[in-house]
Amino acid sequence: MERAFRTLKGIDLLVRPIHHRTKDRVKAHIFLCTLAYYVEWHMREALTPLLFDDEELPLSRKTRDPVKPAEASSSAKKKKTTKLTRDGLPVQSFSTLLANLGTRCKNRCRMVLDSLAPTFTLLTDPTPIQERALALLGL
Repeated sequence: MERAFRTLKGIDLLVRPIHHRTKDRVKAHIFLCTLAYYVEWHMREALTPLLFDDEELPLSRKTRDPVKPAEASSSAKKKKTTKLTRDGLPVQSFSTLLANLGTRCKNRCRMVLDSLAPTFTLLTDPTPIQERALALLGL
């Protein structure tokens, strides 16, 4: 729970104090902050193969000593040294991956010669990293 609170107030979600005066608004603010944390947590879980996070950590939690500090798996160490995923894509931090996904564009276009021509939409082609991230998120 402490980690979740630090995430809410830290560099990940950038939730800052908002001074509400009514009970309903305070509850709504807390709900939205919790929802944002929940969405981020699920995204990190789904995007683990593209991130520096250890993919084998959930499995090793069942067998490792809970008192000793966790050791990185061999695959996590390889990811950090080579800076490549198993697919050969560059490993990302969560913030750089979000920034990368944010470069995808949906453009509404119209022919220049005819201002009455119907508009059409063009979506930029995803990069290999974007394509893999969208597949991992099921989008």
